[in-house]
Amino acid sequence: MPASSAVWAVLGIVAGGMIALQAPVNAQLARALGSPVAAAAVSFTAGAAALVVATAVLLASSGAALTWRGIPPWLFVTGGCLGAIFVTCSIVLTPKLGAAAFLGFAVAGQLVAGLILDHFGLFGLAVQEVSPARLAGAALLIGGAMLLRVA
Repeated sequence: MPASSAVWAVLGIVAGGMIALQAPVNAQLARALGSPVAAAAVSFTAGAAALVVATAVLLASSGAALTWRGIPPWLFVTGGCLGAIFVTCSIVLTPKLGAAAFLGFAVAGQLVAGLILDHFGLFGLAVQEVSPARLAGAALLIGGAMLLRVA
């Protein structure tokens, strides 16, 4: 694996670790607030504020500008709505399933969706057809998630 690929892989692992930390932190916030939806709202508000600051800093330092024209309106809301569903589910399910099992099922769902997205080349992705090996990998991951739940 080339060094740059290894860096991207490590960053992917770090990002996954952040998701693992986010779920129980937000679940604890939900217990304190008394509402999983309110906790998700607080989480998204804090994240949005951090991203607005990061965007401003990056744009100011690079001299770049955002392009707002020609973008379908649904692109402005869909990602956030999908994220809100995921974060709310993580808040509700992590205390019920445990962090490892929830994340195992979440990653299994991501993998199945990813296989479908790749197979059909949706949203401009390069087509990568489903193969027996890819299906076996998905089945193993789903099986692993099930083992995390029953163990």
